[in-house]
Amino acid sequence: MAKSTIQYICQSCGAKVPQMLGRCPVCGEWGSITEETVQPAKASRIAARSGQTQAVRLQEVTAQAEPRIDMRSGELNRVLGGGLVPGSIVLLGGEPGIGKSTLALQVLMQMGERKTLYASGEESIHQLKLRAERLAGNPENLYIVAETSLERILQQADEIAPDIVVVDSIQTIGTEAIEAGIGSLSQVRECAARILQYAKEKNVPFIIVGHITKEGSLAGPKVLEHIVDTVMQFEGDQHYMYRILRAQKNRFGSTSELGIFEMRQDGLREVTNPSELLLSSNHEGLSGIAIAAAVEGVRPLLIEVQALVSSAAYGTPQRSSTGFDGRRLNMLLAVLEKRVGFKLLQKDVFLNIAGGIRVNDPAIDLAVLAAVLSSNMDMALDRETALAGEVGLAGEIRPVSRLDQRIQEAQKLGFRRIIVPFGQQFAPAKGIKVITVKKVADAFRLLFSQHHETETDSISTRS
Repeated sequence: MAKSTIQYICQSCGAKVPQMLGRCPVCGEWGSITEETVQPAKASRIAARSGQTQAVRLQEVTAQAEPRIDMRSGELNRVLGGGLVPGSIVLLGGEPGIGKSTLALQVLMQMGERKTLYASGEESIHQLKLRAERLAGNPENLYIVAETSLERILQQADEIAPDIVVVDSIQTIGTEAIEAGIGSLSQVRECAARILQYAKEKNVPFIIVGHITKEGSLAGPKVLEHIVDTVMQFEGDQHYMYRILRAQKNRFGSTSELGIFEMRQDGLREVTNPSELLLSSNHEGLSGIAIAAAVEGVRPLLIEVQALVSSAAYGTPQRSSTGFDGRRLNMLLAVLEKRVGFKLLQKDVFLNIAGGIRVNDPAIDLAVLAAVLSSNMDMALDRETALAGEVGLAGEIRPVSRLDQRIQEAQKLGFRRIIVPFGQQFAPAKGIKVITVKKVADAFRLLFSQHHETETDSISTRS
């Protein structure tokens, strides 16, 4: 009989060290090394889903298209790739208080005809009842259990036979198979493996809520992300009402989809047309505001880029951005100085993406520079003009993806003009004028023109 062994494991990065240390030699984290008792591996292994023990020809296997489970949420179905696949495991991560538990409970409450189980290791059943009343729902087929033992949770699942199981959260669940403390790397790894085995054998989908570290990555061993089928990140600023659901991994769909929710007093509400909510209508005549036609995933968004340029009060200029990559902002400011000739060395530059969302689309580069220059010159941009273009280091406007969708979204929201890269093909659109530019200087010449020559070659500026 193999005996159990004691290992010293860093709870931050998962590194194993030979003895107890105050600081992890791998990641440098202080006080993260703990002592864990590791049991010998058992002979049993997770059975294959098909039950085959021999290799078979791929041509001999008949694919069975299993219908996906409708989650009664268009935004969630979009991110999942059309619904929840039976027998799959979904890992939902996010910062504390962002709304992970609210999203999971609200989704189960909307599925009244299906039998569901919500297992919480963080709240009691009375606290879950209070949260359900706040969400204004009282479904008949939703079962709740406050339990931290994985064995008892799976026993309840055997008795109830639910269609969907939610475990909130994986860091608060432990198994009796190992002696490590709840929340340790060994416990998280073992519990995830046990849930995987149960989900594949019973063909029951699981939604697992997970914590994240201070760096923003999912807490626990990296093998946790490899075990699950889908990894979703629920993000947003707690000071704003909007929440974004992204798929970082999806075995049954695309990872480019994106879902947007609005946090309200009675729960999360789906945002079907986020562009109308992200744009404000009271910025006419104000400088430092530009409208960017962005695409997040495959969804076009019109967002408001705000910039403030002022003289550096303390000698050293500041560069601050919210919702936009700060390093890319520095690069764009260097392009603005080198290629266009505007000196911003002794000025503070503050950039903000309105609505509290974070945008990674490089096509908003042109709008960022336009907003910065508008604030620097104290000249307002035309509120009926949108911009879409990636800015290169040589000051050229590079092509962007899904240009037709950007133009259609701007036209749908009433914009009369949109500035896009030169030479890129796009379908003709009615009701909106598409203006192509080659360089950043050409775009600025159109945006800040003081004379109305003709509407075909200049843009009217409202100041």
